[in-house]
Amino acid sequence: MTFKPLAAVTLAALAGAGLAASGPACAQTDTDASSSMQQQIKAMQAQIDALQAQLDALKRKQATADGGSGQQVASTSEQDTDDDDANVAAKDVAKADTSTSHTQDTGITLGGAVRFQYSYEDYDEGNERRIGDQDFDIFRLDLHGKVHGIILDAQWRWFQYMSAIQHAWVGYDFDDQQQLQIGLTRIPFGNQPYNSHNYFFSSNYYLGLEDTHAMGAEYVYDGKQWNVQLAFFKNDSTGGVDAAGNRTHTYSYNVLGVRAPGEGIYAAPSHPAGAVDTSAVRVARTFTPASDVSVEVGVSGLYGGLDDASSRIGHYYAAALHANVDVGPWNFQTQWSRYDYTTDSHATRLAVGAYAFYDTIAARADSYTLNVRYHLPVSWGPIQGLDFYNDYSLVTNKSGMLPSTFMNVLGVGVSAGDLYTYFDFVTARNQPFIGGSMAGDGEVEHRLNINFGFYF
Repeated sequence: MTFKPLAAVTLAALAGAGLAASGPACAQTDTDASSSMQQQIKAMQAQIDALQAQLDALKRKQATADGGSGQQVASTSEQDTDDDDANVAAKDVAKADTSTSHTQDTGITLGGAVRFQYSYEDYDEGNERRIGDQDFDIFRLDLHGKVHGIILDAQWRWFQYMSAIQHAWVGYDFDDQQQLQIGLTRIPFGNQPYNSHNYFFSSNYYLGLEDTHAMGAEYVYDGKQWNVQLAFFKNDSTGGVDAAGNRTHTYSYNVLGVRAPGEGIYAAPSHPAGAVDTSAVRVARTFTPASDVSVEVGVSGLYGGLDDASSRIGHYYAAALHANVDVGPWNFQTQWSRYDYTTDSHATRLAVGAYAFYDTIAARADSYTLNVRYHLPVSWGPIQGLDFYNDYSLVTNKSGMLPSTFMNVLGVGVSAGDLYTYFDFVTARNQPFIGGSMAGDGEVEHRLNINFGFYF
């Protein structure tokens, strides 16, 4: 965006006016007037250049925000996950929208993303022989806006092997701090919008405890210091245990059944089940001890039932303590979580599903996460920012004496305009998408993953 042509036209018009004037008597007056106008034009041009610089800075800041917040994206070329969006911006964070007045209609805007990736996996002999593989990740469409006071927020994702709605809800802003959401919305639990910075999220994602969505209603209060979210979810994102279609075709990890003794880790469950009637609460308090320091500490809890096709067969709960700290360019996250599914059959394993496949988790476990990120603004051609991070997850104390899971992701996110790229080196054991399962007993595995995402 430039105003120089406008200045040139103005100067041409002034020059024409000077030529139209005649007679020695007005020559000096015209010269003085022309000089004065030129000075005014130079001053105006300086102001325009300053405004342009501010606009460019705001665009770079927005691009950085949209590019990396852990966003963790999990794609699934062969079973990946979409952090995006692990991390790509607080895009659809479940909180009241304070960017505009709650009474202002914005219309419906269309956005989305296209992502692809390269991966090198030491646990896949074929991949190693080929020196890695490059795959299509996702095509995504986003709808967001407000019409006649009613909010619409939805995201549809298309993979080569399935399509899925990540979230889709309608809402209403009572004021600039209070919002109601109804539909397929994010479960308020733990650090938000993500408890991670990398493409794969944390191990909590694969337990249904990070960026998980379900069908229900949610109230959000987002004040300057307090964030309170209260929700009730009738069933999971699949539509319940007797839903039509393939229940593994979802973005969120859901409990899909109770594992019978001896049943395979990746088998379709012989006893289907699903979470129902879940109440959720998240309360967080933000402290700002200095101008460049922000500390959010909070507690989260879930409680619900577990049904099969005909009756209630158990219940479950989950709890978390979490903290999210910003100190200048640094961000620190930590979280402790515990979940427990209690069934009439005293099952120690549950079937879960997402991304068109089944997996298995322990019925009970504790998890711990510790993450750090450093943001470095740069100006290297199109590259505007670098996010250096290390995210660590541990899932332990599993029921059935299942071995622990750990995952460490060392990486950097590169922001270049609307393109955000994750460079991740993953070291893990018993971690989905890194050669293992939450219910497995495998070796330590490694994966180099580069995910390119263009967001529009």
